[in-house]
This record gives sequence, C-alpha cells and structure tokens, in this order.
Amino acid sequence: MGLKGQNFRICTYDSTAGKYKVIGMATSCSVTLTNNTDNATTKDDVGMADKPTTVSKSWQVSVESLSVADAAAILTAIKSATLFTLLWDEVSTTDNQTLEGETSSRIGKAYLNDVTFSFNDRENSTKSLQFQGSGPLSTASGTEATDVIALGSYTKGQFVRLFLSGDNTAAPATVIAAAKTLSLHVSTSLEASTTKDTTGDYEIYEPTALTYDISTGALVKSYETITSQVASKVLGDLEDIYEAGTPVKWKIANTGGTNNRTASSTIVSGSAVLTQLTINAPNRQNADYTAQLNGYGDYTVSA
Repeated sequence: MGLKGQNFRICTYDSTAGKYKVIGMATSCSVTLTNNTDNATTKDDVGMADKPTTVSKSWQVSVESLSVADAAAILTAIKSATLFTLLWDEVSTTDNQTLEGETSSRIGKAYLNDVTFSFNDRENSTKSLQFQGSGPLSTASGTEATDVIALGSYTKGQFVRLFLSGDNTAAPATVIAAAKTLSLHVSTSLEASTTKDTTGDYEIYEPTALTYDISTGALVKSYETITSQVASKVLGDLEDIYEAGTPVKWKIANTGGTNNRTASSTIVSGSAVLTQLTINAPNRQNADYTAQLNGYGDYTVSA
C-alpha cells in the first residue's frame, strides 16, 4: 500500500525545546526540489537533442493548515525575516507526530516568503504557508525528536472581521456590514545572494522587501435586522475611501456580540490604501462587492 498523505509532514525546529514540531492541523503539504539547468550543447554535438547540465539547486515547501491560532507568531516571523529550520519525514503514532527517520527525510534552512490567512463566513479559517529554501539540504540522522503538540481548535471565519477607519488618523472602529469573505496575504521578496565565493550548487537567498494586501467581500445590502445598532461600513463608505485615495487605518480582530460586530482581541493592524473596488450585480442574484487594500507601511502584530 502507498504512504498516505497524513503520514508525511513538515516540521519546524523549536530551539527552546530542542525538538522539532509539526505544523499543526495541516491538511496538505508539498515539497518541490529543482535542478536548474543550462543547455550545454555546442557545435561539437551531433544531432538536435539538448544536453541540460545542472548549474544550481533550489527547493520550496508549502503547507495548508486549519490552525490560525498562531497568526501573530507567523506574521511576526515573516515580518522579521526569520530563517526557519525545516524537516520533512514520514510520521506515525500519536496524532501522526512521531518522526520515522526514513531515508527520504531531509533538513534545511528556509525563509517563510508567502502567507495567506482566510477568514470566510461559515467556514473554518485557514492559513497557507510557502517557504523558500536557502542553502543546502542534509539527510536527517534518524535521531531527531518531535515535541508532540496539543490538538488545536477551529476558528470560524465569521468571528474574525476587518475593521476600518475613514482616514489615517482615527482608530479603525467599524466592521464592514454583511461581510462574507476576508483574507490577509503577506509576501517577502527574496533575491539570490550566491556568488562565485559560494560553495556547492544550492541557491542562497536574502529577503529584500515586504508587501501585504487585504481582500474582503460583502453583500451590498443584506436586509437583516441589525438589532445591535453597532456602527458599520457599507458600500458608500468604501466608495468614499476609494475617492479619497489616501491611506486608512485597519485592524483584523476576533469579534463577538450581536451580529459579531464587537471587537475583542486584535490580531494585526496597520494602514492601507484601497486599490480596487468591484461591484457585482448579476441578474437574479445578490449584489455584492469586493475590495482590495494594499498595505501602507509596516503592520503591527498584537501580542
């Protein structure tokens, strides 16, 4: 029988515990190993076939997970350009978190270069992580240990909402009414820093820039009875922000209360410019709109 996907996992090294930890509540992962080649054919070669030769090596890892409780730690890590130690291996036993030390297991350093958190109505929240390997891979010794992590809990998307202000001075205090979707995407630009002084074939990377954007979607009108009388942003308010064309303050926070409009703990906050607003009004369907905001300056992660 073939190996099942739940028995192959990505781990990060916890220097405090001195052990590896699996990325919790993962739903999928992939590892891509690439030999970058040049065509080495010359006039001395007979025939038309290429002869590719390896000139460098690179590797990437991606993980999808239903755990967003570590959002603050993840957002801090990508902002701080943390260099992770990753390990992949077959796993078994308790919660599929015990490393098997298979010959296919590898260890390497990597930057977290792309993160997306999605908080959609009536769905479990998700995170998507992408790592870019920096430097060589090594074969695991087979003695690496894991620190078994406790099972996490699911976060329903309707309990995490985007709050906006009307400018870049006032605190972001109002949610978007009748919101359906929300995602936060953060990306780090990496440049290859290998030179003729670098030994081996593996590419080494350095972070050079950080960008982020927020996407949200909402109904133009929901016709629900809003009994809380908690203020909110509606389409007209978003159009005002678009017309001003200047940054506004935002925060993404856990919410509760009537209509889930009252902020409790803030996850992350900052300033952004509304770069695109699209209104959709198909026949015999609910009219809705989507908005994209691009980060303006650094974001602030709440403890």
